[in-house]
Amino acid sequence: MLSYQHDYHAGNHADVLKHAVLALALRALQRKDTPLRVFDAHAGSGRYDLAAREAARHAEHEGGIARVLAAPAPPAVLDPYLQAVHACNPGGGLRHYPGSPAIARHALRADDHLVLMELHPRALAALRRTFRGDRQVHVHGRDCAEGLPALVPPPERRGLVLVDPAYEVKADFAGVAGLLAACHRRWPGGVYLAWYPLIRDRESERFPGRVAGLGIRRIYHAVLEVAARGAMGLRGSGLCIVNPPFGLDSELGALLPWLWETLSVDGAGGWHAGWLVPE
Repeated sequence: MLSYQHDYHAGNHADVLKHAVLALALRALQRKDTPLRVFDAHAGSGRYDLAAREAARHAEHEGGIARVLAAPAPPAVLDPYLQAVHACNPGGGLRHYPGSPAIARHALRADDHLVLMELHPRALAALRRTFRGDRQVHVHGRDCAEGLPALVPPPERRGLVLVDPAYEVKADFAGVAGLLAACHRRWPGGVYLAWYPLIRDRESERFPGRVAGLGIRRIYHAVLEVAARGAMGLRGSGLCIVNPPFGLDSELGALLPWLWETLSVDGAGGWHAGWLVPE
């Protein structure tokens, strides 16, 4: 389905979790000098104007990145993410929000590469405008269900895959699990970040168990809930992280409680970080 536009949700609490973890995972991978390749399976537009009609409609960023920026003394583990946010706003303040393509591009070293996949015509056009002439970024108008298994393993043999569909239909939950399994068979050493929403839906609740049942080892699970269970809408989100880079688990142990304290609504919800499937 191509009706979803992330412009309406840019910078919300789910983006904060997803993008902070993405930035940390990339920094951890880059502790080795060898090049890597990043794959963004559902890239979106790459950059969002928070003053535009879509973002301003519900102003979800006010409960997400705006709270983070207003909070005193954020932890050092947020630095890679916040640096990308500030780079998107060179004049200061918070006018634009970097999507995952901009987060990843900000982190790339000279020999690293970024592969972006998107099918929505408007978002795809925005990506092509933004990254025109950038030899480190490769934009594909391609379905990730077909494209990702065909492109992994990358020539560098090191890297990360972010999978975060809109979950407009329940089949997306099974689709993401199937995509993880297909890519892992071809590239078992890759790092995979599979994001999912916490909503009032059984498929959402079952998703971690579905991923745990794939037979893949070394899966870490991070969850941030900012509203009470049973609340309408998006109460939180989670990430199933296959092959987390060394040290990421301890960094998430420092990040998640701070995010919960900063983003929770009246102290509701909670956080979790731990091994879904150990080695």
